[in-house]
Order: sequence, then C-alpha cells, then structure tokens
Amino acid sequence: PYLLTLFFFIWINNLLGLLPGAANVTGNIAVTFVLALIALIVINFSGNKDYWGHMLWMPGVPVPVKIILAPIELVGIITKPFALMIRLFANITAGHIIIMSLISLIFIFQTEAMSAGSIPLALFIYCLELLVAALQAFVFTMLVSLFIGTAVAEHDHH
Repeated sequence: PYLLTLFFFIWINNLLGLLPGAANVTGNIAVTFVLALIALIVINFSGNKDYWGHMLWMPGVPVPVKIILAPIELVGIITKPFALMIRLFANITAGHIIIMSLISLIFIFQTEAMSAGSIPLALFIYCLELLVAALQAFVFTMLVSLFIGTAVAEHDHH
C-alpha cells in the first residue's frame, strides 16, 4: 500500500503541476524532503537483524576495516533518500525551467519570429514532461522498493 500510494501521489502531482497556474508540488524541495524522510523511516524500520548486522558490523570483515566501514554505511543510510529527494526535485524542476526559458525568449527578443521556434519547442518539451511525470514517479518508487527489499532480505549464513 505504501509503494502504490507513493507512486500515485508523485505521478498525479507531477501531472497536476503541468497545468497552467497549478502548483508544482514535487518541484518544491520541502515536499520531496518529506517523501525522502518517510522513505528513510520505512526502510530503516523494515530492516531486519541481518540488515542492521551488515550495516553496522559486517560479518567476515577484519575489525580494523569494520571500524572504517561502519560510519561509511551509516552515512550511506542517509544519502540514499537524499539522492532520491534531489533526483525527483531536479528532474521535475528542470522541465519547467526549460519551458519557461523557451517562452521567455519571445519576450526577450520581442519578435514574432522567435515565437515560431520557441512555441513548438516548448510544446515538445511539455509533451516530454508528460512522460517524465510518470517516469520520475516510477523511478522514485522502484528505488524505494529496492531499498526496502534489501532491508528485509534474509541472508544465508555459511
């Protein structure tokens, strides 16, 4: 249920953000931060003892290496959702910036000839944004599900 809710929340809000005058929710870093924070909580609370054992004190690794790797793994726990947050925010915002830049060229050069080139390009990018809306929702959800899957996987100990 969480992953379906996450996917449809991101996808529908990405589509609503394409409407003229509508709020671009996932283009707001605070919203993507909350999505990443919830993902961080779900991933870490779903983790079993094998997950935490491999994160904090890796079996079969020499102790001096464990002392170096444990803080690196703890930083990795934080950076995974942070990377998700930045990826979603940047990709959604980039499309909007490109469209606004193409439309603003008309006003910068103040000629009708510029509109003959920039409006078709802006419409093309707008259609591409429809694909990006679904793709970013899919990528965010798939990566969160991958991280949850690695946290709950049972490892064979030999």
